[in-house]
Amino acid sequence: MTEIRVPTLGESVTEATIGRWFKKAGEAVAVDEPLVELETDKVTIEVPAPVAGTLGEIIAKDGETVAVGALLGQINDGAAAAAKPAAAASAKVAAAAAAASAAPAPAAPKAPPADAPLAPSVRKLSAESGIDASTVPGSGKDGRVTKGDMLAAIEKAASAPTPVNQPAAAVQVRAPSPADDAAREERVKMTRLRQTIARRLKDVQNTAAMLTTFNEVDMTEVMKLRALYKDTFEKKHGSKLGFMGFFTKAVVQGLKDIPAVNAEIDGSDLIYKNYYHIGVAVGTDRGLVVPVVRDCDHKSIAEIEKSIADYGRRARDGQLKIDEMQGGTFTITNGGIYGSLMSTPILNAPQSGILGMHKIQERPMVVGGKIEVRPMMYLALSYDHRVIDGKEAVTFLVRVKESLEDPARLVLDL
Repeated sequence: MTEIRVPTLGESVTEATIGRWFKKAGEAVAVDEPLVELETDKVTIEVPAPVAGTLGEIIAKDGETVAVGALLGQINDGAAAAAKPAAAASAKVAAAAAAASAAPAPAAPKAPPADAPLAPSVRKLSAESGIDASTVPGSGKDGRVTKGDMLAAIEKAASAPTPVNQPAAAVQVRAPSPADDAAREERVKMTRLRQTIARRLKDVQNTAAMLTTFNEVDMTEVMKLRALYKDTFEKKHGSKLGFMGFFTKAVVQGLKDIPAVNAEIDGSDLIYKNYYHIGVAVGTDRGLVVPVVRDCDHKSIAEIEKSIADYGRRARDGQLKIDEMQGGTFTITNGGIYGSLMSTPILNAPQSGILGMHKIQERPMVVGGKIEVRPMMYLALSYDHRVIDGKEAVTFLVRVKESLEDPARLVLDL
């Protein structure tokens, strides 16, 4: 018999929800055949069969939430292993019942004195795990809880299915709708991804001192450059030339000039990152995900464009890997593709800055004392004021604007 357990899901991912089982108990399975779909707060993954045989008991049912390492089910070796003779099973049950009735009842565990102090190690484990030591059966002298008892309780809690933690917004009690309205309502359980998005966004608002500064950029030169070379670019690199490559390189230039925007808080320390992993927000049917393009300072615009196109395609197909959405130092989100003219993007914790792009709209602008029609885009930088001062935020946004209005700066590293 081989156990099926929740695999390690990646950094910061500690639990998953059972999406669906592809097999039923008693069905034959082959090695590496997908058995069950797990939905985490980042991606959906399939757990393959570690061995060939017959799927035995399914421990974790559809919709249950399980921790890393939790038991999902079992595979019995060989197809015959699943079908045991009924008589043998009945005999085993009868023998177990007889043994249970014959065995003396175990003595009730001795309760510790009400004022018995907890050992320091027990108090520490209780605080770290959130498990109340008073609910743990003690095996020490006078029924006191030992460190071993706490560790066993923590392990048991980790391996057992745990209830989904609903975000506050989802558990608020609402007044019942009138009968006519209720009949036209549809109640749908939030996906694990949507629950996590809700929780993380609210955590950001509760934690960071977030505010937004705005500017606008004249997209004339970038659009000319794109129109001039887009066909040649696509023939050579096999990828379309969009605006994200230019924006990513402009952001990297700004981050080099203003390191605080590429920093984050860790306790009482500030971590300044001398690398540039840029997250690019991608909207999918399941919710917003942010794959990360790493080391953008060492990548060409072509390499960045190809990475973003690949991530976008796989994000919509649910094929992103967990490590492809971790480690970002700054995020870019483009609401312009949906028609947004202006917005205030929310931070992608624990990052300290996020740049919002918007739709390009022709507007009358004063250029050299004359009114000209120019393709303009509003830019919004949301930032954590605990890390970034207003002067630094505005200067960063101006750097991005300057690089986009004069793309030669990106080539010359100015």
